[in-house]
Amino acid sequence: MPYKEKEIEKRYYTIGEVAEQFNVATSLIRFWESEFSILHPKKNKKGNRQFTKDDIRKLQLIYHLVKERGFTLQGAKDMLKNNPESLQDKMEVIESLSQVKSFLITLKEGL
Repeated sequence: MPYKEKEIEKRYYTIGEVAEQFNVATSLIRFWESEFSILHPKKNKKGNRQFTKDDIRKLQLIYHLVKERGFTLQGAKDMLKNNPESLQDKMEVIESLSQVKSFLITLKEGL
C-alpha cells in the first residue's frame, strides 16, 4: 500500500491569505472587522491578525450578504442581528457551495 502524506491544515491564516481567498483588499477585511461584531480574529504579540476557519466562515457569510446579494452594511448587520438562529444554517450552505466551486475549478483544470 503506497504511503499517503496527511494534508496539513493550518490553524491560523494571515489577513493577506484571507483577502486573497476572497479576492478583496486587506483594508476591506479590516473594515468589515470594525463594522461587524461577529468578527474577532486573534491578534499575535505584533498585532497581526490571525484568522481561524470559523472567522473565515463568518467572513464568507458577510461577503455573501454584501458582495453577492447586494445588502448594504446596515442591512447585512440587521440580517445577522435579527436572524442569529439561521446564521449557522447559512454558513453551512455557503461552505458547501464553496466546496462545490473548488471541485468544479479542479475538474475544469484537469480537462
